Amino acid sequence: MNKVKRFFSIINKKAKYIDYSLLVTYVLLCLIGLVMVYSASMVAATKGSLTGGVPVSGTYFYTRQLAYVIVGFAIVFFMAFFFNTKLLQQTKIQQIMVVGIIILLVATLIFGSNINGSKSWLRLGVINLQVSEFLKLVIILYIPFMIEKRRAQVFRDPKIMFAPVGLMFFAIGLVLIQRDLGQVMLLTIILLAILFYAGLGVKIALKWAVPIIFIIAVGLIIALAFGWLPSYLTARFSTLVDPFSQASGTGYHISNSLIAIGNGGLLGRGLGNSIMKLGYLPEPHTDFIFSIICEELGLIGGLLVILLLFFIVYRAFVLANKTNSYFYKLVCVGIATYIGIQTFINLGGISGTIPLTGVPLPFISFGGSSMLSLSIAIGLLLIVAKQIKIDKARAKKQAPTQISRRY
Repeated sequence: MNKVKRFFSIINKKAKYIDYSLLVTYVLLCLIGLVMVYSASMVAATKGSLTGGVPVSGTYFYTRQLAYVIVGFAIVFFMAFFFNTKLLQQTKIQQIMVVGIIILLVATLIFGSNINGSKSWLRLGVINLQVSEFLKLVIILYIPFMIEKRRAQVFRDPKIMFAPVGLMFFAIGLVLIQRDLGQVMLLTIILLAILFYAGLGVKIALKWAVPIIFIIAVGLIIALAFGWLPSYLTARFSTLVDPFSQASGTGYHISNSLIAIGNGGLLGRGLGNSIMKLGYLPEPHTDFIFSIICEELGLIGGLLVILLLFFIVYRAFVLANKTNSYFYKLVCVGIATYIGIQTFINLGGISGTIPLTGVPLPFISFGGSSMLSLSIAIGLLLIVAKQIKIDKARAKKQAPTQISRRY
């Protein structure tokens, strides 16, 4: 009984430090995701088109996503109220994270499952783990830790960061070997965003940006001309020009995605009334779930989801500017980049703005690894928000004492 009282005492004490605007936004996005995963998958699941031809219950994907969401909520709750923030800045914990993620990435290459052309899934008992989702968190925690640890030296000699940055690029290289280009793009952007915000590599980037972009562009043109790129990559680039001209071939998915978005109009066809989820879109509950949202809930529903995601990105940057900890400042920037760029890549892919890469829509798309990774990211933001409020409260208590001492 005493333990229960102590538990609720801790909850009551720390509740005033929680950023409820961030927490409510996270919960809303997860609930919208649950509803849309069920709507997008229920018919296809009963036909077996999403499970290798084996018919399953219409709630098959919904119940699994619900389990992931419940675990995600538990993670966020624990991090917000009970997590010891000092653990994140301990060298041993950081070493365990880095070594662990590299071991899992290598294990994925050896024992992983090949799904949709990418060998990026590792079976661990009943869980199918996409390790690259957790590599994002390792980058977001490890690089800020190394910068903060050697902060006095880093800005005098940025070369000190070559080893940790090189180690993260090695890990990203393992994801590249898995042929998961969407994740490689996202991981690289997260890493560079943290470095640039810290002020590292900016001069080098400005000096070499134009030559590097030119070399990459020329290389892509030559590779396309001589057919050196893999066929699936060539198809993705060619559909950007005019997907409807190849609607029965390589442009089939993008064409149907655009039709779904257009079908919704302003208010949508109504929840559950999507036509394009009935076999026209290959992954209506994952990659193309936003297309289904627009078809069923219209422009209003689509904008609501975008605004909620934008709010989390905005809030992360606000926390980055408010926190006194340089480590947490860079962590917030990494999380803002993670959620913001992943949203852009998903929406850009399904709308034909950029090549389709198979990156899920944060908090909305079906997927356990993504949901757990994103929940940890939200937990980190709540930790930063809590620490900011605690620091303010301490400063207010100390201010009257300092004034009284003067007089």
